[in-house]
Amino acid sequence: MKIGHSFAIGLLVRLIVFVGLVFLLVFAFGLEGYGAGKIVLVLAVAGALWWLWHYIQATNVALARFIDAVRFGDFTQGFAYQSYGSGFAELGAALDEAIRKLRGERHTLTEANRFYQAVLDDAPTALLTVDAEGKVELTNKAARRLLVKHKGVRAPDFGIYGDAFMKALSGGAVGRPRLVPLLTDGLPQTVMISAAIVQRLGGLVRVVAVQPIQGELNAVEIAAQSDLIRVLTHEIMNSITPVTSLAHTAVDLLAKADRDGDPDIADARTAVETLSRRADGVMQFVESYRQISRAPQVKLKSFGVAAWVKELDTLFRASDAADGVALETRVDPPALKMEADPDLLAQVILNLLKNGAEAARAHAAEPRVLLNVQFLPTGEVQIDVADNGAGVPDSLRADVFLPFFTTKAKGTGVGLSLARQIVLGHRGSIAVSDSPDGGALFRMVI
Repeated sequence: MKIGHSFAIGLLVRLIVFVGLVFLLVFAFGLEGYGAGKIVLVLAVAGALWWLWHYIQATNVALARFIDAVRFGDFTQGFAYQSYGSGFAELGAALDEAIRKLRGERHTLTEANRFYQAVLDDAPTALLTVDAEGKVELTNKAARRLLVKHKGVRAPDFGIYGDAFMKALSGGAVGRPRLVPLLTDGLPQTVMISAAIVQRLGGLVRVVAVQPIQGELNAVEIAAQSDLIRVLTHEIMNSITPVTSLAHTAVDLLAKADRDGDPDIADARTAVETLSRRADGVMQFVESYRQISRAPQVKLKSFGVAAWVKELDTLFRASDAADGVALETRVDPPALKMEADPDLLAQVILNLLKNGAEAARAHAAEPRVLLNVQFLPTGEVQIDVADNGAGVPDSLRADVFLPFFTTKAKGTGVGLSLARQIVLGHRGSIAVSDSPDGGALFRMVI
């Protein structure tokens, strides 16, 4: 039987009972006496009226409870009305089924929301949102790891990462990626920024994606340099090898011929010997650069930084470069550990300490160098090598890590280029700036 038919029958029965009792009450009041019977009939009419009213009101109450349950998200409500009969059981079952479906849909939506929230939070790309009032929010873990230095929630508060990055947050073309420099821990890196407009809670929100690509750019640059050096050294050595061999042969032949003291032969012998030495020098020069084309193999392992720095201190002080130069070392925290190749990094640090000592000794009355290793809030390790020498001019800072570039009279231009390769092999970064003492500060973040 349908719910409507059951409800109609129940309502008709209660109306008949109520109307019948009213007629009896009217009839009783037309008779003399029967006071107690009249009182009983009045009570019966009142009871029938309540029975009819409660029957009608129960439907409204059930529907009102159902609407409140949906409005307040309370899907634990039940609507069983077996005791009412006449269709209320069917009504309660229908409402219970609706509540169960709503509860299931809510559970599905909650699980989906948790999944998408986890995907968003663990996404490798840093995501930020900028609302209509200009409030900037770091949306996921990648953003919170990348941007740790600012204080505030407005775009100008992010100026600490560079004006270009701040302007990119403030506005710009939507959906058109662009490359922007980002300053983190004093080291500039290139990030790719793209933005999109989405609707959230009835308002429009600008979603900004920040993807660091400095590592990829460095890898491409190093690969291009290695390929170029490999080709150049191969071609040069192919050309110079026979020249060197012929020069050595000519030196031997002229040495045998120069027995009678002929001045012309002596001059020719001197010229050929000079040519032979220069050819050997070129071969040695080219061979020294071939190591740049071979990327160092990084072997990562965990080690205590304090003991490693103490060993570097000992090695530096035992070298000629340390003569008359004070070395200060710092490790923060003292129990710091890092995951890296200690041997390759030691090669980089000792080379930087040697360069810093030479620069400080040539410039300062009390030459000194500093090695400072500290843990960063981003989970990375920062290594600083500073001196109080003359420093590196701004015009040369973009060139000092290039292969073959050197400002020393006897330099080869290999050291800093190889240092950069080693740092990049650790997926780190290296840059040069001014030290607090006015000299050079080489900063590595690994």
